[in-house]
Amino acid sequence: MQQQLAFGRMVRVSVLNDALKSMYNGEKRGKRQVTSESLSMLTTTGKIVVELNGRLNKCGVISHRFDVGVKKIEGWTARLLPSRQFGYIVLTTSAGIIDHEEARRKNVGGKVLGFFY
Repeated sequence: MQQQLAFGRMVRVSVLNDALKSMYNGEKRGKRQVTSESLSMLTTTGKIVVELNGRLNKCGVISHRFDVGVKKIEGWTARLLPSRQFGYIVLTTSAGIIDHEEARRKNVGGKVLGFFY
């Protein structure tokens, strides 16, 4: 998703959403690798290569970063994933960016970034 400013320059609105869409589209086309533009102003290399090693059915970004405690992770998995054994919710926590299973093991909560399955 991109938005055009008054002076004609394109700006990324959701960098994470753009990255997930490029991975999803690459997987649908049967590619093993996806090269993406720099994901943020912090990365100076310009390009990031992602290895696709499985089947990606659906992925998405949760645009409002909801706070999720350890006890509420189960409710979010029921809401976002098709089953308990299938897929991951990605959280940003004090322990880093981790999936919901690791957050339960480490007993940390955080903010929901997105999901994939």
